[in-house]
Amino acid sequence: MLIFPAIDLYEGKAVRLYKGDYAQKTVYSDSPWKVAADFRSQGAEQIHLVDLEGAKSGTTPNYEVIQRIKEESGVFCQVGGGIRGMEVIERYVDAGIDRVILGTAAVTDEGFVREAVASFGGRVAVGIDIRDGYVAIHGWTRKTEVDAFSFCERMQGAGIGTMICTDISRDGAMQGTNRELYSRLSRQFALRIIASGGVSSMEDVLALRKMDLYGAIIGKAYYTGAISLKKAIEAAK
Repeated sequence: MLIFPAIDLYEGKAVRLYKGDYAQKTVYSDSPWKVAADFRSQGAEQIHLVDLEGAKSGTTPNYEVIQRIKEESGVFCQVGGGIRGMEVIERYVDAGIDRVILGTAAVTDEGFVREAVASFGGRVAVGIDIRDGYVAIHGWTRKTEVDAFSFCERMQGAGIGTMICTDISRDGAMQGTNRELYSRLSRQFALRIIASGGVSSMEDVLALRKMDLYGAIIGKAYYTGAISLKKAIEAAK
């Protein structure tokens, strides 16, 4: 299992939200590229990046910061937040980003997903943000009536191979990850599942590894020192 340490970006800074609430934001660094350098020094070979402003607005206000992180770190970077058109995908791909993550657009426009997969193949993933069993969109600010598992099935049918699945209720809460959810997802779908939200202890890392998941995202637990990133990466292998 791969460990993806996360950098969530807001106004060019590395921040974390509590349960997806933009009003409960903690700034951890004014220099996100230095955070990425620390990830690399601890053995990280891939980074998960989210443009939080873009997720709400459908734009890419943190594009230059993301570009700098990629250029200076040299590691595999996947990016989500505000990617709602082919031109945005192309812009990120041209900047060397290894994988783009479709969120809101995947829910509202399945045709766009199919077009993106046809053009960029495995460099396109989908992020599903789950609140109370349903998909949330627009930076987690709006819960839809789309059932999470039905959505995963549709995305698999559209040619998506990798999905980043976030339990919003656990994200940033340091209450442990939703192991039941990820166990069910891994059993039910032939997708490369990346678990996100609440991975806050080595026990979480080991439990997810036993499910044979493709990856897990570590966010707040890194910033607070609750998890040693270096140890988590080793344990996940």
